[in-house]
Amino acid sequence: MKKSVVVSVVLFISLFTKGQNIIATKNVPGNFSFQNVTIYTDESADWLIQKAANLLQQDIEKVTGSKPAAVHSIGNSNTIVIGIANKSAAINELVKAKKISIDSLQGKWDAYQVQLINAKTLVITGADKRGVAYGIFELSKQIGVSPWNWWADVPVLQNKSVSIQKNAFLFSYPSVKYRGIFLNDEAPALSGWTKEKFGGFNHLFYEHVFELLLRLKGNYLWPAMWGSAFNDDDSLNPVLANKYGIVMGTSHHEPMMRAHDEWKRYGSGKWNYDVNSAKLDEFWKRGIQRNGNNESIVAIGMRGDGDEPMSEQSNIALLEKIVARQRSIIEEITGRKAEEVPQMWALYKEVQEYYDKGMRVQEDVTLLLCDDNWGNIRKLPKLTDKPRKGGYGIYYHFDYVGDPRNYKWLNTNQIERTWEQMHLAYEYGAKQVWIVNVGDLKPMEFPISFFLDYAWKPENIKAENLPAYTRNWAQQQFGKEYAASIANILTKYTQYNARRKPELLNDSTFSLLNYNEFQRVTDDYNRLLKQADDINKKMPAQYKDAYFQLVLHPVEACANLYSMYLAVAKNKYFAEQKNYAFANVMADSVAFYYSNDASISKYYNDTLAGGKWHHMMDQTHIGYTYWQQPDSNKMPQVMRFDVASNNVSAVKYTLPVATWQNGYAAFEAKRFTKAVGNNKIKWQVIPNAGRTGDGITPFPVTASAQTPGGNAPRLEYEITTNAAIDSITVSLYFSPTLNFHNDGLRYAVSIDNAAPQIINIHEGMNNKKWGSWVANNIIISNSKHALKKTGKHVVKYWMVDAGLVLQKVVVDFGGVKQSYLGPPENYKK
Repeated sequence: MKKSVVVSVVLFISLFTKGQNIIATKNVPGNFSFQNVTIYTDESADWLIQKAANLLQQDIEKVTGSKPAAVHSIGNSNTIVIGIANKSAAINELVKAKKISIDSLQGKWDAYQVQLINAKTLVITGADKRGVAYGIFELSKQIGVSPWNWWADVPVLQNKSVSIQKNAFLFSYPSVKYRGIFLNDEAPALSGWTKEKFGGFNHLFYEHVFELLLRLKGNYLWPAMWGSAFNDDDSLNPVLANKYGIVMGTSHHEPMMRAHDEWKRYGSGKWNYDVNSAKLDEFWKRGIQRNGNNESIVAIGMRGDGDEPMSEQSNIALLEKIVARQRSIIEEITGRKAEEVPQMWALYKEVQEYYDKGMRVQEDVTLLLCDDNWGNIRKLPKLTDKPRKGGYGIYYHFDYVGDPRNYKWLNTNQIERTWEQMHLAYEYGAKQVWIVNVGDLKPMEFPISFFLDYAWKPENIKAENLPAYTRNWAQQQFGKEYAASIANILTKYTQYNARRKPELLNDSTFSLLNYNEFQRVTDDYNRLLKQADDINKKMPAQYKDAYFQLVLHPVEACANLYSMYLAVAKNKYFAEQKNYAFANVMADSVAFYYSNDASISKYYNDTLAGGKWHHMMDQTHIGYTYWQQPDSNKMPQVMRFDVASNNVSAVKYTLPVATWQNGYAAFEAKRFTKAVGNNKIKWQVIPNAGRTGDGITPFPVTASAQTPGGNAPRLEYEITTNAAIDSITVSLYFSPTLNFHNDGLRYAVSIDNAAPQIINIHEGMNNKKWGSWVANNIIISNSKHALKKTGKHVVKYWMVDAGLVLQKVVVDFGGVKQSYLGPPENYKK
């Protein structure tokens, strides 16, 4: 076969290997058996190649019960040949003999290739050392070793007959160059755990983080920084990061590879360049000197001391001076041109204001665009913007400390929402860096997996693939039998938690009386808990610890929290009704649920996995009075009365419940009776993206603005009335989204043949409105209309701008009652 033909075959196969499984559970003729296998690496191979090969040895032993031999010469046994393309002697020999082609790897960052040549030779190669490691860990994952084997105690099931299918081939490379996580807001949980288990944030701890990142195909890390300093706390930290191929960075307010805490330790004078430039220059020089040739992205710019604005007004001239000086320091210390050293300027919080007012940095610097700390991207490049050599990145959040309230305790992130925002970012060209604040790392295992998988190849995960992604992830951790049920639990609990962060939840969040809302949402959570608990009872013993961490614990903890706050609401209601006996019953219930919350956390800390995760559930979450967390949990205040119980707990009691059958029409967004698109625009359902159902949005997200009317793109919803109505309100429920192009996002709405009303949801935007949007995780936009006749009507939702995700449509004829989630759907087919 000619070389050009080999290349075309490789490229053809690669198009059809998205998520391809190359593993067979039984060994058949022509397959590659893992029995009596050896693992070959060049004797002079890079440290990471040797380390990853060693981990593969351990992984194969966990699966087959037999540990492969590590060799530096190829014999007659089944052999896994591992090496970097163009650098490994063995790989070069295979290329020379035309056994493999590595043409598809040329010039590809972090690319890997896994190929079975014959029943005796499996080749894992990559464009660089990380690429090789990714290929190795992809093989480990496919034979049954989860990336979360250590971090979440996911067991490995033994199978002595596992093999690689005949003609197996994998080839892949990332679409986003730098893909990573930020360990942040890490006290008291992660900090307490690392101190107890490792003695602090040292190389013993970070080695586990580095391995996890590689197993998840990540390559970038912002280290823990609350009172710690990655490079200063342990000199082996940066050494090991470089060996593992992990690109190191620092957070948005830590320039020039220096941790914020290092200024406290070694700084002299004020953190103010106007009055202390010489000391700051020296401080930054030391950061670049210490970094040496370690692979990194240098943060440039400057914010105030302790994650604060640098000054009350945006001082563009000063910041431009600082950036110029920092780049000259980089050149002076490294001996390289500044544009040859990867750098990044984070447009975080007030820094974006500098950019919006005209400040620019050199084209080689990556502009790190940011969300609002609540998962809503603040700014994106326009399609007409000139491409930058340094490109654009995104800093995203799964955890946050700040207004309107901290959310640190449990996972509240829907992968569907993450997909929607990061898809938006990718389509608008933010592809250089994706990094996400993951707090303590645990318990964010599921969204971390998704974020890094999506960053690897956004093209491979479409909106309609999201349910399958969750199901496949569940199967990877727990096997096939319960995967679909576990996926449903993962989807539902994150949807419930995203409605309202647990730290924001209280006894008045949901309506106690209208639509029976508080009882319904609590019942939903408790039904989910029963489903999770039923699976737990059937789950084999070796899965119990992993299942508790990844599935059962968040459901149990939050169902208990909902039950507690519902009891608080009932306690207050019965007290107001002077039904003191029932008020006391509810007060006792609150005390029970509050105590149970502590018991659930104690089990996680003290009993789970033999105490392996002690301190990981130290985060307070009950008793907030403002944005900052309380020092300790505090039981909600209840009212008790000195009355005889008369066995009141056995007496049935009811609450008056408002009916919701009349007075409005409510539809989940996907319940349209007609969807109109055109040859450029279609309507895309995003499964489970809403607070109560799916979301729907016009695609592509880069589509140009449309003029509503005629046959323009729209969704239609039919309603029927038995009277003419002078004024009705159409309320449209949207996923929170920000004004990422500064022009505001618009839609239009009309009924029947009336002229569409164009509405800009960002008009009058202010901090108060933003706080409501993110706390409630919804934008509700209203318009007024008249119905001049009885009978059937058509409510039309018109696309004007792409980027809006519609969740729900409510037509209020005057009967809508106050509630958190809005009136329940009364759609009828």
